[in-house]
Amino acid sequence: MVDIPAGRVTLSDRRTQRSWQVDLRPYRLAEFPVTQAGYAEVTGGRPSTARGARLPVEGVSWLDAVRYCNALSLREGLTPAYREVEGEGVEWDDASDGYRLPSEGEWEHACRAGTTQARYGPLDEIAWHRGNSDERPHEVGGRRPNAWGLHDMLGNVWEWCWDVYDAEVYGSYRVLRGGGWFDEPWSCRASVRRRSHPTFRIDDVGFRVARSG
Repeated sequence: MVDIPAGRVTLSDRRTQRSWQVDLRPYRLAEFPVTQAGYAEVTGGRPSTARGARLPVEGVSWLDAVRYCNALSLREGLTPAYREVEGEGVEWDDASDGYRLPSEGEWEHACRAGTTQARYGPLDEIAWHRGNSDERPHEVGGRRPNAWGLHDMLGNVWEWCWDVYDAEVYGSYRVLRGGGWFDEPWSCRASVRRRSHPTFRIDDVGFRVARSG
C-alpha cells in the first residue's frame, strides 16, 4: 500500500461536458491491481479468463470486488468497510479501517500523482493497451510506475471505483477507470470514465484496494 497525500482533484465527464472538484483526505492505495493469486488466496475463486498468478484478476463484478475487500479486512483483523443491505445495495462505513475500493476522486488523484497531463508518462512505457499488449493482460508491475510508485494505473485492466456513474441516467451502474489491454490509446487517460452494472463480469475489468488514512 502506498500513502497518498491529501489534495483536490477536478473530475470531468465528456458525455455531459460537466466538471466538478473533489477534496480528498490522505488515504492508502495498493501499488498494483489485485492479482489472480491474491484474489484466490482470499476468496478461493479463480474467475479470470487468462490465467497466471501475477496477472491482474479480471472477470470480477463490482460486488465481487466489494466482497473481496470485506473478506481481506476480516482476514487481517480490520473492520469491514461495507455492509450489504438486501434490496438497498451496499453501504460504505467511511470510518472503517478496512479495505475498500477507491472513490473516483481518489483514483484520479492517485493516477495523476501531481501531474496535470492526460498521462503520467509516455503511454508505451506506462501502460498495456491494444497497440502493445498482444490483446491480452500482462503481469502487474511490468510497466513504469507513476511518481507516487503506483503501477498499471493506466492500461492492463479497467478498475472498479466505489462511485455510481450517473444515477439519473444509468441507475446503479458504477464507475470504471484507467483503460485496459484491449483499448485504443485514447481510452488510457487519467480522466476517462467508463461504466458497468455492479453485477457484470468483464474480461478486461479488475480492481485495486484502498484504505482510509
